[in-house]
Order: sequence, then C-alpha cells, then structure tokens
Amino acid sequence: MKKIAYLLIAFSCMFSCTDEFLEKKPLDSISSSNFWQTPTDLELYVNQFYTLFPNETRNDRELLDGNSDNLVLDGFNPILAGTRVVPSSGGSWSSYYSTIRNLNYFFENYRLVPEPFEAIKQFVGEASFFRAYVYFNLVRDYGNVPWVNKVLQDDSEDLFIKRNSRNVVVDSIISDLDRAISYLGEKDAVSSSRLNKQIALLFKSRVCLFEGTWEKYHSNTEFGVSGGDGLKYLELARDASKQIIENELYEIYTSGNPELDYYRFFGQDDYGNNPEVMLWKKWDESLGLVRWSPSIWGNGMGITKGLIDAYLCKDGKPIGVSELYVNDENLLNAIKNRDPRLAQTIWIPGDPINIIGDGDTTHFEKADINQTGSYLCVTGYQLKKYSNAWGENLRQNYYQSEIGSVIFRFAEVLLNYAEARAELGEITQDDIDITINKIRQRVGMPKLILDNILEDPNWEFSSISPVLNEIRRERRVELAFEGLRLHDILRWRAHRLIKEKRPLGAKFVQEEYPEMEVGKNIYVNDNGYIDPYQVSLPEGYLFNEERDYLFPVPNIELTLNENYTQNPGW
Repeated sequence: MKKIAYLLIAFSCMFSCTDEFLEKKPLDSISSSNFWQTPTDLELYVNQFYTLFPNETRNDRELLDGNSDNLVLDGFNPILAGTRVVPSSGGSWSSYYSTIRNLNYFFENYRLVPEPFEAIKQFVGEASFFRAYVYFNLVRDYGNVPWVNKVLQDDSEDLFIKRNSRNVVVDSIISDLDRAISYLGEKDAVSSSRLNKQIALLFKSRVCLFEGTWEKYHSNTEFGVSGGDGLKYLELARDASKQIIENELYEIYTSGNPELDYYRFFGQDDYGNNPEVMLWKKWDESLGLVRWSPSIWGNGMGITKGLIDAYLCKDGKPIGVSELYVNDENLLNAIKNRDPRLAQTIWIPGDPINIIGDGDTTHFEKADINQTGSYLCVTGYQLKKYSNAWGENLRQNYYQSEIGSVIFRFAEVLLNYAEARAELGEITQDDIDITINKIRQRVGMPKLILDNILEDPNWEFSSISPVLNEIRRERRVELAFEGLRLHDILRWRAHRLIKEKRPLGAKFVQEEYPEMEVGKNIYVNDNGYIDPYQVSLPEGYLFNEERDYLFPVPNIELTLNENYTQNPGW
C-alpha cells in the first residue's frame, strides 16, 4: 500500500502545473525507446488513473450527496436549481477525452513490452477498467458521445465523427469491462490496493443497472433510446452482481454491535482486512497524505428532513404507520425507536466527538446552525458518518485524520442485485434474504418480508411496486453520502422529488439558540422546520426535466465539430 502511495505522490507531482512540468512532453509522447520496456512500466503508467477515484474530503460535496435531496449546501447546487448555462469552453467533456486519449495511448503501446501476456494482463485489465470508468462518466453526464478507441492526431478524420447513441457506447463500455473481468486477478491474487475481477464485476453491475433503468424510465422522452427498454442491461446487472455474491469472497462487515457497527465501518484507518471493502484509499500522515474529516463540524452543509424521514422505525415500519414513531421535535426524539443507522449517521446530543485521553472527551451538544463558514450546519441535522471518535491516532487538530476512503463496497453489490431482480419482475424472498436482509442484519432491523410489505402513505414512488419502493428506500439509507443519490434520481427519472420543492431541515428550537432571530439569521417554514433556501430559492429547485437530465455540451466543441448536436433543451 505504501508503494502505491509513493507512486501516487509521484504522479501528483508529475502532473502539478509547474513551469518545469509544462515544458515536458505529454504522456502520449513517451518514446518507445525509453518506455514500454517492462511490466513495471505498464504499472507506473496505469497508476496515474487511480487518482480518478473520488475521495471523501471536506470539500468533496458531490461525493457527500451535496448534489441531491439528501444534503443541503450553504450555496445551492446548480443542477437541482436549474441555473446552469451552456459553457463556452472547458467542462468535464474535454477533461474526460484527455484521459481517454492517455488510455488509448496505453492500448497502442503495451504490446511493445517484451514479456508474456500473463506478466502484463493485470495492467491491461486495469486500463480497460479505467477507460470504461471514464466513458461511463461521459455517458452519464452527456448521453450520446463519440466512442474513440485510438489515439487521434491533429489531422485525424475521426475528430469530426458524430456522437454515437448512448447504448452503443454502453455496449463498448461493457466490452471493456468484460476484458477487465477476464484479465484482472481474483481478490486474493492481487494487492488489496489494486483493481481485481470482483471490482470490475461490481462496476459492470453499476453501469448496467444505470443504463437499464435509464432506458426504462426515460422511454418515449428525448433522453430515451429508440427501441430500447433496458431489459438486456438489467439482466447483465443481475448476472454480474450475482457472480460476486456466489463467489462468497466478500460479506457485510459486522462485529455484532448493531448500535455502532454502521458508524464504525466508515471510521476505520485501515480497511486491509475488512470483508466488505472491495477497494479503498489509505491516508498516511507520514507521507503527507491527510484526509479532512467531512463531519466534525457543520462544514457549510446539512442533512435534509426528507432523508431523515426515510428511515424506518425499529419495528420495520415507516414513520407514517408505526406506533413506535415519536416525533421530530428535537434530535433525540427524531432517532428514538428508529433504524439504528439514523443515530449512526447524524450527531446526537451526548455523542463523543473526540476521545483524546482520560477525562479529555469532547461531546456533541447541538447542531452548528448558529455558526458561520466551515463551522455552519445548514439544516440542524449534522453529518456524523465518516467520523471517528475512538481512533488510536487522533490528534488535537482532529479535523484532519487518516480515516480510509472506501471506494467500492460489497453492500452496493447486494443492492444492485436486489434492484435488478425486482425491475425484471423476478424478485423472490430468497433474493431479499441474501441482499436487503443481510444489510439490515448488521443494524438489527427486522427482515423485509416480500408478502408482508405495509403500504407507506409517504412512499416516494407511487407508480412502482411496493418491493421496489422498499429497495429504493434501503438504497437511499444504506448508501447515503456516498455520491450515488443524484445518479439514482436521474436514472429513475425522479425529478418530481426535487422540482419546485425546497429542502427542509430539523425543527428549529428557539430555546437552544436564543441569540438567533427567525427571519434574520435563520429561516423556518410555517411548521417550524428550518428552511435554508426560503430567500435564495423561493420557488424551490427549478430542475427542468426537458433539459437538466444531461449536461450541456460546451460551445467550443460544437464549433470545432459541426457534426455534434447540442443536448435537448440547451
């Protein structure tokens, strides 16, 4: 792991914008006479792409669901608010294709290494994975995009090709992933810091579930695929995730303590032996790699009432029907008799924040809605997930930490499998038991019984089956603040969850904040809930379902290639 960390530092320095670097040749100009000699050369080249994976840092708000209905920011998200404009240049389009060009350069040169394929296939598999990874980001953001699998020169005719249909590109992504699955080593055959076959299968299930549900729910809209219903992709998502489950190489982490295990899962410094973690990033202060904890302070964000309301009560029933539900008049009442994941996700009065030594423990008292800047909690529900109050290496400067960043984990595999089976109309109780109920078992929640699902008057999706509603609820709760919620909303065509709605926070308790004045430094709605966007977004989020499901293509790209067309509505 330290070897990888050193290599990543090297690549970070390699790509820093110093004058010395800017004078060097680009990566795709590396001469075959001094590179492409050994498998180590391939390893070094591929290492740069590991930095594509996002990391949970204080400022990585999209990874923390800051672009969704799970989190409110001190400044609203432009996608949700519908305030984006077509950029003249820049944007992720060009950066994605720059990365793809570097990957294509690898594919055009790796055969120069005079070694048996067996000695290099791991790195060919990794490059195949990363090209699929980047192209999936492109399709997710822009829809139809040109598929380019070779290095283009300044005079290449392919610079002016049309955008391929999204399903054609997804098929090519799947082909890359199948190659990765074929070439990558099994979990126990490669370093825990490198991609393996099971990770590629997980990502294939993510890609196929996204595209399958996108085609299904966007059918007959401008964003749909002509003649496509998503069926084949849902089947591929089912099969890829099932293969991981049947391999029995991973399992849900638990120590047998349902009141702490979910919280402690996300606060570990070392995931090397964690049975649930498939890929993670290690932080090492001795190497200058320190992670900013996103949950010690308010950090200018706050959890929404909508997410809080999604958590079931301990009897397995939703708050709209359970007799165990108390109320949400304060934080302690809000978590009472609820799914233990709720109290392990938000800070509650009395929680130890930092245990430095005997008699030197800091406790949480109340949400930082009365603070400013990075200390501010916008909604009164303050993020606790990803913190660590018990770590052995805590320091006085405890907003920095070495808590590992989980990139892929087994729980997503289970959720992908359950959703794909339900979307295909194939879900059985056995499927529920090996997926949803395995996840619930960690926190001691009752099993979901397929033939005994109570109707929830507050279900988010009234037009789909009860079991799909509960699978989507489980996904929202289990994967909260892991960067997938917006993508779920987009693929389900669920704009009604956000359109013309303002996200709310906790009930405002004046007695706890006597210095605050409603209408001056705090805004609440008629029912007393914190209403952060009451002034800045009086009409709520104005997401435009005829436009905002995709990013706009920068104008410069349309100028350079007259065969490109702009995305709908832009």
